[in-house]
Amino acid sequence: MVLALISVLLGFVLLVWSADRFVEGAAVTARYFNVPTLLIGMVVVGFGTSAPELLVSTLASLQGNPGLALGNAYGSNISNIALIIGTTALISPIAVHSQVLRKELPILILITALSVWQIRDGSVSRVEGLILLAVFFIVMFWNIHQGMRNRTDAFVNEIEQDFSHQKISLSKAVVSLIVGLVILVASSRLLVWGAVEIAKGLGVSDLVIGLTIVAVGTSLPELASSIAAARKNEPDIALGNVIGSNIFNTLAVVGIAGTIQPIFSGKEVFYRDAMVMSILTLTLFALSYSFSRRPARINRLEGGLLVLVYIGYIVYLVKTAL
Repeated sequence: MVLALISVLLGFVLLVWSADRFVEGAAVTARYFNVPTLLIGMVVVGFGTSAPELLVSTLASLQGNPGLALGNAYGSNISNIALIIGTTALISPIAVHSQVLRKELPILILITALSVWQIRDGSVSRVEGLILLAVFFIVMFWNIHQGMRNRTDAFVNEIEQDFSHQKISLSKAVVSLIVGLVILVASSRLLVWGAVEIAKGLGVSDLVIGLTIVAVGTSLPELASSIAAARKNEPDIALGNVIGSNIFNTLAVVGIAGTIQPIFSGKEVFYRDAMVMSILTLTLFALSYSFSRRPARINRLEGGLLVLVYIGYIVYLVKTAL
C-alpha cells in the first residue's frame, strides 16, 4: 500500500509537470506553423490539458480496468466544473465575454446528454465508444471552422496576450513537446498501477478510485492553468479550459476506453455520477450564459457553492464506498 501511495503521488507530480511541458511545446509549435489562435486555445491546449485523462483512461482500459477509465472521465468533468470553476471564481469572479464559449456551452450539454443516455444501462459498448469518437471528430471539425472565422473574439485576445510572453524557439518547443509526451505516458502508467493497488488494498472499486483520487490528480493541469488565468484577469481562458477539457473527456476519453474494451458499471453510475455531471453542466450553462448584451458573471458566492457541492459529493462517495 505504501509503495502504491508513493507511485500515485509521484505519478501526479510528473503528470502535472509533463502536461505543462506538452501543452507549452504543442502551442508554441502550432504558432510557428501559423495555426489560428482560437484553434490553439480550444483544440491544442484543450487536448493537452486533457492528455492525462486520455492516457490514464486508455492505459486503464488496456490493462482491464475500464471502471477506472470511466470514473476518471466522469470524475474529472465533475471536478472541472465544481472544484476548478468554483475555486477560480473564489479567487477572481469570472466574467464571460467570449461568444465562441457561449456557443460551446450548448454543445457541451448535448454531448453530456449523449453520454448519459449511453450509460443508462450501466455500460458503454464498443459501438457506443465509436459513436462518441465520431461525434468528437465532428466537434473538432466545427472547432477548426470556428478557428478560421473568429479571429477577434475575447477568448482569442486573451490567448494572444498569454502567448505573447512565451519566447521559445521552434527547436525548444519540439523538444518540450516530445519530452512532455514521453513522461506523460510513463507517469500515467505509474499512476494507474498505484490507483489499482490502492483500490485493492481498501477493498473499493476502481470506479470509485477513478472518480476521486485519479480524477482530481488528472485535473490538476486544468486547475493550475485556470488559477493562473484568474490571476492574470483572463477569465475566458479559465472557462475555455474547462469546456474544452470536458468535451475531450466525454467524447475522446470515454470513446477510446469503450472502443478498446466495453465498460460495464453498476446502475449507480447513471443515477449518481452521470446525474451529478449533468446537473453541474446545466448549472455552468446557467451561470455562464447571458441572454442580454451584458456578459454573464460567476461571482464568489456561486464559486463557493460549487466548491461545497464538490466536497459534499466526495464525502458521499467515500462514505458509501468504505
